[in-house]
Amino acid sequence: MTPTPPARELSDLAAVSAALTRGRAVVLPNPAPLTCVVAATRPEAVNTAKQRPAEQAVALWAHHPRTLDALTERLDLGPDALRLARRLLAEEHLTVLAPVRRPEQAPPWLAPATKDGWTLLFGARWQPLTGLLDAFPVLYVSSANRTGHDPAPGPDEALAMFPPEVPVLRSPVADGDHDGPGSVRRAATTTVRLYPDGRLALHRHGAQDRAFADPEQYLARFGNGRGR
Repeated sequence: MTPTPPARELSDLAAVSAALTRGRAVVLPNPAPLTCVVAATRPEAVNTAKQRPAEQAVALWAHHPRTLDALTERLDLGPDALRLARRLLAEEHLTVLAPVRRPEQAPPWLAPATKDGWTLLFGARWQPLTGLLDAFPVLYVSSANRTGHDPAPGPDEALAMFPPEVPVLRSPVADGDHDGPGSVRRAATTTVRLYPDGRLALHRHGAQDRAFADPEQYLARFGNGRGR
């Protein structure tokens, strides 16, 4: 009789850090109301984990101050729009499509997130993960789902969705807010397109805008280019 293999367990920070160092994809939790994400230092590792073409564009995780500073000279945004981009990424935890200045000259670290003159940026920086994130200032990221599945709301769901070669970090804090009555329903981030003059357009519905029946009501919170 073949013995039953031991149940797979969630990984700790050391195991996840080691996997990232080796170029492997990992799944990381986010604060409510966001779902988990899959991240790696190599864009193809993110895509392979998600079971999609290795060359598909991914988001650049612009969580590190040095990454944000390096983006300043690469994005085709005026001073006000740059300040808005930082707010949308760091404070609102949105995903932002931003125009790239001279996209044909995009550096290797930005090219995997750039397509048709726009780059896709994710900026959530959850305090319990800062020690891990600071060790990897350049990461590529996408929603933690495999083809045909919704993003995993938490680590337990991600553990069931991804294969053993993709470590899933256990939540660093007690986090049961996506389970049970009255819980927070999690979703992938809202994605907005930010134009050079500071105008915003909703690109994809998500966790942050879902309480608004009209996307313009949500975007109006940021001025949406008025008076800029």
